[in-house]
Amino acid sequence: MPVLSSETVSAIRLTVELAAITTAILLFIGTPIAWWLARSRAWWKEAVATVVALPLVLPPTVLGFYLLVALGPSGPGGALAGLWGGRTLAFTFEGLVIGSVIYSMPFVVQPIRNAFEAMGERPMEVAATLRASPARAFWSVALPLARPGFLTGAVLGFAHTVGEFGVVLMIGGNIPGETKVLSVAIYDYVETLRWGEANLLAAGMAAFAFIVILTMTIVEKRVARSGD
Repeated sequence: MPVLSSETVSAIRLTVELAAITTAILLFIGTPIAWWLARSRAWWKEAVATVVALPLVLPPTVLGFYLLVALGPSGPGGALAGLWGGRTLAFTFEGLVIGSVIYSMPFVVQPIRNAFEAMGERPMEVAATLRASPARAFWSVALPLARPGFLTGAVLGFAHTVGEFGVVLMIGGNIPGETKVLSVAIYDYVETLRWGEANLLAAGMAAFAFIVILTMTIVEKRVARSGD
């Protein structure tokens, strides 16, 4: 049985850490975005939804290029890094987190938005008649009803971050222990003809993808049954 090298273990640890942080941030900032998209009657809300969904259709290299420019020394990322004495956020773990949040956002926002829309207006109207404040109604009524959407969004966001390649390679490069995540490690192993390690990681990610799809199928069936 192949033994995982310290480099491979580092890539696995970095990938899990990146996916966990990205998912937590997306749930935090994606929830109010999804709520606004589901409830707002503003004529321009679909334009905002389109911007959120752009990573679904943009080639990763295009998104990665513009993120590289934005995070580089001449962009906002350089100015932000200068606050603690740095020159750039490109080719750093922090840059990977920013890129991953943008790249995986539609996979978290859309399921949560769908869940908010599916519950309809009635639950919030009932809460209002019981004199619940909007904030209290949101926390005690809307969030519990939208729980399946949050679960779907969290699973998809985490899985998508684990599997991303083009964007992380563009803005993070291949720095061991800093930006070398699993997908980049597989690419590096193939380039250097380390087929055994590449096969081990690829098989592991294929198994992970199978588990994600199976989990989503089970969740969707349980939600459908509960709605009957």
